[in-house]
Amino acid sequence: MTVEALWSKKVHEASAQLKAAGMLEKSSFIGGVWVSCGDVRPLTDPATGLSFAEAAWMTPEHVDCAVVHAQRAQKKWAGVLARQRGDALRRWAVACREHEHDIARIITLEQGKPLAEALGEVRYGIGFIEWFAAEAERAYGDTIPPHKPGISVVVELQPVGVVGIVTPWNFPFAMITRKAAAALAAGCSVVVKPAPETPLSAFALARMAQEAQLPPGVFNVVHGDGPALVHRLNDHTVVRALSFTGSTEVGRILMRDAAATVKRVSLELGGHAPFIVFDEAPLEKAVNDCMAAKFATSGQDCLAVNRVYVQRGKYAEFCGLLADKVRELRVGHGLDEATQIGPMTRRSVAEKCRRQIEDAVDCGGRLLVGTTQPNPLGGNFVTPTLISDVTEGMQIARDETFGPVVAVMPFDSEEEVIARANNNELGLAAYVQTESLGRAHRVSKALEYGMVAVNTPSFTGPSIPFGGWKQAGLGREGSRHGIAEFMELKYTCIHTGANHN
Repeated sequence: MTVEALWSKKVHEASAQLKAAGMLEKSSFIGGVWVSCGDVRPLTDPATGLSFAEAAWMTPEHVDCAVVHAQRAQKKWAGVLARQRGDALRRWAVACREHEHDIARIITLEQGKPLAEALGEVRYGIGFIEWFAAEAERAYGDTIPPHKPGISVVVELQPVGVVGIVTPWNFPFAMITRKAAAALAAGCSVVVKPAPETPLSAFALARMAQEAQLPPGVFNVVHGDGPALVHRLNDHTVVRALSFTGSTEVGRILMRDAAATVKRVSLELGGHAPFIVFDEAPLEKAVNDCMAAKFATSGQDCLAVNRVYVQRGKYAEFCGLLADKVRELRVGHGLDEATQIGPMTRRSVAEKCRRQIEDAVDCGGRLLVGTTQPNPLGGNFVTPTLISDVTEGMQIARDETFGPVVAVMPFDSEEEVIARANNNELGLAAYVQTESLGRAHRVSKALEYGMVAVNTPSFTGPSIPFGGWKQAGLGREGSRHGIAEFMELKYTCIHTGANHN
């Protein structure tokens, strides 16, 4: 059996299993009801190009309907005790956990990532539901010593209202839960617009919300054309907040459009993460951490390492060890257990990777692993690639890659590498490898990034404030700060009737 035939068989079997389990919903979820329309479009497996499911392509009028239901439901949901909202979220988390393997298969089919990574995403996403279920009861206000005689001063947190949520295709499950769980815990209702390529993960979450008996209209999902639906969502006055994860270019547009209704906007945008290795860092660990920080989700991650800076004394040895590791990566279909690097979800992402590789080689970069030619498995696949002797003027040094291509460049001094790492507007995450405690503190403080990982490739989770500086975004997700994005401060001054002399 050919590779293509084997993959086709796996896709067919996985799709059949999910349909039999009732997990491949093709309708949007509005007001607690599954809503369809006549325009039904196929969804394709990015590895094979095969259609494995279909989904209704909704209109801006369906967004209007979802907003009406969300507004109606939000008034009642905000009046529910915080503990009861938390209980509802915990039921939602339990339902998701019971179906985690089916949801992981959905993610692999529509997004392409290896099945083990998809399952990791599901568990990561459930963690946010559980976290914010508890945070619902921790949204504390303040009492302030009075500034005038005979008054009481109270500051409380109240839900902002209806929230629009727009999510990307690289983490189609977790990016919804990280936002929606916080908004729901705060007492808001949500209208989710998933990426066109990956609506089934959002539908699965809606199915689990229905199973958990979340009130109708509190959690809504509308699938269709991105610009048209998001513009309509952003245009609604009753949508008081918009939370978006995606490219910086689109984030700028949404922020500009949200100004018309003065919405609260939280944005998690692009990244171009530097990975800095100092001479004193243990080399083998640095290489292993670089691999983990670069190639998860096949490099399609805003946290993925893009620029690797290695101090001159360890540069050649680091490149050699990293090349050995990159060569070992197994490329294939995400449903194949041996696969470490799956397809790019979008053909345009693969094409961008190839353009960056060609530009780097043309400009003098050394191709240590990989090729400038298309991968024989198909147009959405990119061969894991390592380029050394990269310079700052190359495309790969300037722009986010979003694929399994890593660029390595030498540096001499601490001051030099800090300046080079900061010479970019996408200040999301940075990585530092050093055994010097003093250097760890100095460098992490000097880096203009919202998150810095020292001697570790893994640092995210429900309890940490995820977000970036500069044009990498606004606001934070996760932690106690995540729920604050969906709440308003209300100050109440009460005259107590006390006598004043």
